[in-house]
Amino acid sequence: MTEDSRSEKRRLLREINLMGVDYYERYHQRTYLEWKKFTSGDRDIDMSVIPQEVLDCWSLCAELGVDPFGQPCNEVLTGEALEDLLNKNKEFIDVSRPFMINLYRFLEGSGFMVSLFEHRCFVLEVLGDPEENKLIRTSRGFVGACWDIKNSGNNAASTVILYRKPMQVFGSQQYIRLYHGATGASAPIFNPDGDLLGGIVIFGRYYRANPHTLGMAVAAAGAIENELKIRRALSESQVASSYQQTVISSIQEALIAVDSTGRVTLINDNARTKFGLINTKVEGRSIRDVFSHENAQLFTLIENNETITDTEVRIASNKFSGDYTLTCNPIFSPDQNVIGKIIILNEIQRAKSMVTKMMGASANFRFEDIYGQNSRFLMTVDQARMVSQSTSNVLLLGKSGTGKDIFAQAIHNASDRKNGPYVAINCGAIPRDLIASELFGHEEGAFTGSRRGGNQGKFELADGGTLFLDEIAETPLELQTALLRVIEDKSVLRIGGTRVRPVDVRIIAATNKDLREEVRKGNFREDLYYRANVFAIEMVPLKERIDDIPLLADYFIKRYASAMKKRIVRVDKKVIETFMNYPWPGNVRELQNAIERMINYLKTSELTVDLIPDHIRHPGHTTEIREDSIMPGETERLMISRMLNQKMRKNRIAEKMNISRATLYRKMKQFDLG
Repeated sequence: MTEDSRSEKRRLLREINLMGVDYYERYHQRTYLEWKKFTSGDRDIDMSVIPQEVLDCWSLCAELGVDPFGQPCNEVLTGEALEDLLNKNKEFIDVSRPFMINLYRFLEGSGFMVSLFEHRCFVLEVLGDPEENKLIRTSRGFVGACWDIKNSGNNAASTVILYRKPMQVFGSQQYIRLYHGATGASAPIFNPDGDLLGGIVIFGRYYRANPHTLGMAVAAAGAIENELKIRRALSESQVASSYQQTVISSIQEALIAVDSTGRVTLINDNARTKFGLINTKVEGRSIRDVFSHENAQLFTLIENNETITDTEVRIASNKFSGDYTLTCNPIFSPDQNVIGKIIILNEIQRAKSMVTKMMGASANFRFEDIYGQNSRFLMTVDQARMVSQSTSNVLLLGKSGTGKDIFAQAIHNASDRKNGPYVAINCGAIPRDLIASELFGHEEGAFTGSRRGGNQGKFELADGGTLFLDEIAETPLELQTALLRVIEDKSVLRIGGTRVRPVDVRIIAATNKDLREEVRKGNFREDLYYRANVFAIEMVPLKERIDDIPLLADYFIKRYASAMKKRIVRVDKKVIETFMNYPWPGNVRELQNAIERMINYLKTSELTVDLIPDHIRHPGHTTEIREDSIMPGETERLMISRMLNQKMRKNRIAEKMNISRATLYRKMKQFDLG
């Protein structure tokens, strides 16, 4: 230790041992009185003395049956179990030990000890003053002992595991009276992936408590995390070289690297196979020599210094020909000059199999994920199961929020097309001048702003799978003829194109309108109606399956409580009663949103009726907006306005409306919603 370090240590020891002993003694006495009230059954706790997190821990201890007056029943590992624990955490211990030793050098002589524990609260290492061994024995703070809340009540270690943040637990803040003579300051330690490894705790006699100990624990935990990151980086660097060739060889796409002059520097086995270059010397040759002069579009794209992503290109020669998507990424030198390029060519058919990720749409729901016990609703589910085994088109009818999109996903996942793509498009959320391009695709130069190399439409992307046409009634009348032709002919012609492309797509359409009435009004083609309406499934509104509300509410409460890391001990029965008495014009989606809002506002462990939105608690005080009384644009405006008022993030709003963020911003501007 340097002289400066010794001086700093002496200063800290004086501060730890001399400052505020009387204050901590008084606070200990006040805390003890509140603890005594709580353990005797009195829940009228002075919150100016007891922090909310401590009170929550006491409540949890009581719920778990921890005896505040008894001996802690710590689980203690010995023999092979202890050896296994230490072996599994060897790197964690090895990295942490030097920092623990360094920390203890500052604390030595202060009466404090330093301990390391893993994510289940088992002690891995202890450093402490010899005269404090009695405290170690009393608190069972030896290696292999478990300090979890179930066995040891709340302490600095167990609360860190519970709350995943730095915590200081003082004297009689601890639920078990035996520990009232101790204080602890602890900080969590996370691995580079963000997973909780455990934590480091500084503990000692309660009258030696000091706020600096928490800062020291946090600093030590941060240093350990940084060392873990450094070790991870070094390890990754050492294996990167050996991985590189394996990765390049295992890439299923064709990969070619060229230098700034266009000469090939690297080519993987898949590129050699696809382009007939198995026995051909390629490295060092110009890309123009490797591929024939017929591929002018390919050369133009590669020689451009811009980043190109998933641009369609046709590659042809005497040995092969095919349609590919091309991605070309420039490689820059430190002074930002292009020194090479990485070219990835992916067969169109293979690209289509990745459409779910590309489009951000996915069929995540299965029939097993659909909750309900109502007899009519179960008949609807059975009908959908039966329909899933057919290849015919399906029409889902029902008001917004009844789960049409979930049923569409479940039908896809139960069908023979479950391994194919699932593509969803909201026909009412796309501008009229863009929807044709979205559905059928376009060739390069088809219109101003068209994508270089052209773009696949949703029908092509869904080839071999399912296309979900949500709000099909909003499809412009002039587009319905083309839509009918694609469905009947099973082929698509891109805008501005001349080549007809076959597509094998199953259509699942959905609407919240009466399509027969739309046909009568002349808003929807009769022949398209009959083509889409092979199987019609009518969704059951929530107001007609009230008996399912308790089940659905329980599911959403658990889901959002878990997502927001909130612990709910009790749900007031009036909450469910209120839900049962509300007509739910927005159906299951409205119930889901209401519960999400309630969990956001929840501050205790009890879900109470006052958290329910006012329009649900007092439905007579608000005016119901009928869905069929307003125009589609007004519906969108109201939906966006409502979600903005709920302080919902814009990317979440876009996700709920199944539109891009750019489209959302355009609609916000259109509707003057700021």
